[in-house]
Amino acid sequence: MKERVRRVFENLGEEASALVLVNSAEPHLDQSFFYLFDVPSGLFEGSAAVALPDGRLHVLSSLLEEESARQAAKNDPDVVVDTMNLPDDRRTWLAGLLPEKGRIALNYRELTHEDFHAVEMALPGGRWIDASTAIRRTRGVKDAREIERLKRAGAIGTQVAEAIPSMLKPGMTESELAAEIEYRMMRSGSSGRSFSTIVGFGKNSAEPHYSPQQVRLEGGMSMVCDFGAFYLRYASDITRSFHFGRTDPELQRVHECVEEAQRAAFDAVRAGVPGKEVHLAAQKVVDASPWKGRFMHGVGHSIGLAVHDGYGMSPRTEEPLEAGMTITIEPGIYLPGRGGVRIEDDVLVTANGFEYLTTARRGYLEVPA
Repeated sequence: MKERVRRVFENLGEEASALVLVNSAEPHLDQSFFYLFDVPSGLFEGSAAVALPDGRLHVLSSLLEEESARQAAKNDPDVVVDTMNLPDDRRTWLAGLLPEKGRIALNYRELTHEDFHAVEMALPGGRWIDASTAIRRTRGVKDAREIERLKRAGAIGTQVAEAIPSMLKPGMTESELAAEIEYRMMRSGSSGRSFSTIVGFGKNSAEPHYSPQQVRLEGGMSMVCDFGAFYLRYASDITRSFHFGRTDPELQRVHECVEEAQRAAFDAVRAGVPGKEVHLAAQKVVDASPWKGRFMHGVGHSIGLAVHDGYGMSPRTEEPLEAGMTITIEPGIYLPGRGGVRIEDDVLVTANGFEYLTTARRGYLEVPA
């Protein structure tokens, strides 16, 4: 983990005595804690990490997860694990490790106000630096270990996406299909879903961030299935759209347009390209279609320890892609009251293009009702 710590300090761009990361209680866990301390399981609620500019990392774990923490650190001489018995132990631990009047970097984006107050009390003379941008940039470019995990998460998503047509039965509910998708991911090696699974039938497929309900599947319905798997904390995110039963000529054309938009976005992906160019390549295709204005979100986002890992591609994204980034490409067209189509894949950015992390069939598919 030494290299990851060093990269954060390099991206910080100013001198700091240390970087302090603090977890609250789920869901307020700082995924950057798990970026610097690569422990495969556990919540580590209330735990903290102190990273030093030379690459060393001190971790404070609760007794609940001491064994996992020590196993994760046993082969890394630059990681030291301590444990706490009482909440006040964290304050004493921080005060003992850090200079009284040091310049301390904090992840403002994830730190709760309560935990900031606790750090402030432990280090009353501290001067604070916002490390959020440096952490985001560091996490954005994945190392070889991260890429392998993301490939495995993507393979799980691909396997389940390919199986969805065989899961579809007349009368099943959106919630039933979502449950089956999550079950299949777990059976395939996932440690859990990477976000709340989206399944929308019929007109509900026109709502991009829809929560599955008790709507039943009938012939003639389109559907959107958006889901992802965690593998050793790393996420996948894949969306496939299907049509159940008799042909709907307009929605077939919509599907073909979204496919074309995704291909155009793929063609724009390579290191050095501003994120907005990837979005605009897809938007240009949709804007030239009868459904101009019905593509209502950014074309993608980075993916890693979080499913939305800090970088988004919208018409305003000037920041360029870098080799080693992992991103999603997910254009969509949504027709209120009718239905929608979204196709999403995860890719690894390379110097001259990209590598697929998800590969399930993307074409229009009518599943017999």
